[in-house]
Amino acid sequence: MPSSLAIPTIDLERDDEEILPTLERALCDIGFVRVRGHGIPGKLVSDLRHHLVDYFDRPLADKMAERITPDNYRGYIPLGFFSPNTEGVTPDQYEGYKLHAEVAGDDPLCAACDLYGPNRWPREPAGLRETTEAFWQACEATGQRLLSLIAQIMKVNVADFLAYFEQPLTNMTLLHYPPSSPNDGFGIHPHKDTDALTLLFPDAVGGLWLRPHDQSEWLEVEAPAGTMVVNIGDLLELWSGGYFVSTPHKVVNASGQERYSFPFFIVPRHDVVVAPLIDCQPGFERASVPVGPVSREVWRTNWPEAVPEETGFDLGTLPD
Repeated sequence: MPSSLAIPTIDLERDDEEILPTLERALCDIGFVRVRGHGIPGKLVSDLRHHLVDYFDRPLADKMAERITPDNYRGYIPLGFFSPNTEGVTPDQYEGYKLHAEVAGDDPLCAACDLYGPNRWPREPAGLRETTEAFWQACEATGQRLLSLIAQIMKVNVADFLAYFEQPLTNMTLLHYPPSSPNDGFGIHPHKDTDALTLLFPDAVGGLWLRPHDQSEWLEVEAPAGTMVVNIGDLLELWSGGYFVSTPHKVVNASGQERYSFPFFIVPRHDVVVAPLIDCQPGFERASVPVGPVSREVWRTNWPEAVPEETGFDLGTLPD
């Protein structure tokens, strides 16, 4: 049987001095950390999961009326519709609903980067929007605490670092993975996140796997109830000059049960250009990343007919 992995755990109710050594080790060694004391009520997480069950149980025709479009990165994503950013790879076996940070349609930000705008909210079930917005606010607060700790590890000015995340391109996906077999492909293909930080409450049925950078074996993540799992993305790896590692991961729902999750992706403001803030690790060489254009390309290439452009930046997809 494949191995499972108990990744390091921090408690955000502790003082920074107690948290920092474990957090630093986790982000340098594996790029993942489990978080307790995150301040997000268990009932809020449970309520959101129940709303997802109700939403995805709706008739397909009703969900398709709220379908995502190329000119609005918000709405329903049909099962098996989005493809990885690599030609010839089986589409991911999930259906979802995409949301972004809420920005008024007449805000100048929308003209500067078309990933900004108002969300398109499902008409049903009742309470989904309110619960999701409350969860979003709670994740933003937790994310700010984690980013401030990460800035301390890098020994950069905390206020200056957090300023990169004012008016962010942060986004969230509501996800449903039907039961599948190995022949069906992946729930989510092997990839590294292209954001700065991802916050996730894994489903109790399991299915989240990662591959440490010094190993060839995939390991399933263990996450006790109520524990948040956090991983860094490529942007934080780049900011740290390779000191932190962005770790490949995937979802395989072989549980025989329905699986639901709602990852929260923390992304800087569109005009931020990410480059190392500290000395690079030996052998680490990566071009700087303009957040807005690269985020737009990651989105554009999800569409089945899209052909990736030569951006010089890895769009996340990896071979198994």
